[in-house]
Amino acid sequence: MDALKMIAESSIKSDAPQFDIGDTVRVHVKIREGERERIQVFEGTVIARKGGGVSETFTVRRLSFGVGVERVFPIHSPNVAKVDVVRHGHVRRAKLYYLRDRVGKAAKVKEVIR
Repeated sequence: MDALKMIAESSIKSDAPQFDIGDTVRVHVKIREGERERIQVFEGTVIARKGGGVSETFTVRRLSFGVGVERVFPIHSPNVAKVDVVRHGHVRRAKLYYLRDRVGKAAKVKEVIR
């Protein structure tokens, strides 16, 4: 079991992105299409972070043509090229699942002025 923990700790990214719940982020994801590889950008609000260590994930939500789209990304995945923080949000919850039921301006998160 200790060997598994050592392998898991060695595969953790040292430059893991720093962001919090409520932040609007731009996630650059590597997409493989046959032999080619390209980077696709997914921008949205971070509504959850789960787990810890190697298995830590975060959920990003955005509206696409009026339909809510959520994607779950592992933080330490080699397919996540980078995560850019577009704006910092001010929230008082650990999980923002209540945003799923809101529409329009009510689904916005207030911005932190830093």
